[in-house]
Amino acid sequence: MHPDGTSIMQICITNDNDNTYNDRYLNPNDINVTAGYRIEVFAYGLDSPVNMVFTDDNMLIIAESGLSSGNPRVLRLIDDRFDILADNFASAITGVNYLNGILYVSHRGRITRVSRDGLKQNLITGLPSNGDYFNGKVVFGPDRRTLYFGQGTVTNSGVVGLDNQWLSNHPLLCDYPGDYIILNGQNYETQNTANQFAPDEIVSTGAFSPYGTPNIPIELRKEFKKASGSILRANLDGTMLELFAWGFRNPLNLEFDSGGQLYVANMGYDNRGSRPIANAPDEFFTATPGLWYGWPDFAGGDPVSLPRFTPEGGFPPELLIKNMPNIPPDPFTTFPSNSNIMGFDFDYYRFGPYGDAYIAEFGSTDPQQDRGNTSFAGTGHRISKIDMKTRTVSTFAINKSGFPSYISQEGGFGKPIDVKFGPDSALYVLDMGVEDRNNPGVLLPNTGTIWRIFKTS
Repeated sequence: MHPDGTSIMQICITNDNDNTYNDRYLNPNDINVTAGYRIEVFAYGLDSPVNMVFTDDNMLIIAESGLSSGNPRVLRLIDDRFDILADNFASAITGVNYLNGILYVSHRGRITRVSRDGLKQNLITGLPSNGDYFNGKVVFGPDRRTLYFGQGTVTNSGVVGLDNQWLSNHPLLCDYPGDYIILNGQNYETQNTANQFAPDEIVSTGAFSPYGTPNIPIELRKEFKKASGSILRANLDGTMLELFAWGFRNPLNLEFDSGGQLYVANMGYDNRGSRPIANAPDEFFTATPGLWYGWPDFAGGDPVSLPRFTPEGGFPPELLIKNMPNIPPDPFTTFPSNSNIMGFDFDYYRFGPYGDAYIAEFGSTDPQQDRGNTSFAGTGHRISKIDMKTRTVSTFAINKSGFPSYISQEGGFGKPIDVKFGPDSALYVLDMGVEDRNNPGVLLPNTGTIWRIFKTS
């Protein structure tokens, strides 16, 4: 059934800006779901959607990132079709939320309020989102008078390098801490490809510094309110912006549980760049105000200098910060490297055990790494369930092949990016789409899909 109680229909969305429609093969029978549940296609033809939300009057709202179309926009489902609520945002949209008839749209570097009449008002601007990771979806505090959102880091692990594709456009960009820190002073050498007149030149870059700027031992960095890898909090009108916590890498998705505890889905380090870190888990944290959560020196509660984080054939990562702001908290639970955990929701709908969390695993996101089968084995492209009592993680729904559909050519999940419980107590799964097999990392237009999982017994 639809959220409004009418009979289920498969809704095809067409992109008004692009008549091209990629006929993605969809077949729910290619997905294994936990016994007692069934999955079906709810809607298809979306253009690189990134998250969804149900309003108080049971309307479904979708944010399309704009990564495929070039036009980030917000849609609503009404009368078995999607209408455009707002568009022409800065690329890319990373999320939308809804409160008291107002949309709160997160897009690169800013949070924008969209009123009922479509009027836009930027509430928060100047966020450090021109690097590797952006500012994420807004969530509302238990008092409904404050908003919270995650802000990703500029780099993978604290050092600007040749893996940062934004470098030529933002040569002075670097990460900024959320507390006063003292750096150990390591520097990392790379070939200066930006200097066409001296292509063999070697430059040194230190932590929390622009490319080509070295550190000296015992170098101080001051705190920044809009810190890299942080959670920020503000009033609903954007005033009184403050740092809530920091030391995350990419805290793109946040949610409060029914008891008012804030949870964070944090994506772990990649094995890339000047300071590669291997085998780093994704982390599911409880967020406590004022704490540092370990980035760029800890993963899964452990220092990255431990042998298991050493890249194959490489060197153990050295710790960058001399004075830890605090001992980093252990995660509530962890996920294997390359899971790339995204949107999640808590079950208060009698879908399964009360209070458990369901989370989308997006899978590998780095087109630069080896995209052979090992990149997809055992992680990602699935929906997992977190048992909130035992803190254990289990697979709830996954393609029968174990691989994303654009690899196996089956009709199941491509890139799951969000989950939400609907007012019909079903679990809705947002699938961002499928990649171009000849151009990894590039999403095919209009291949975004919404799946619906419901209880049968």
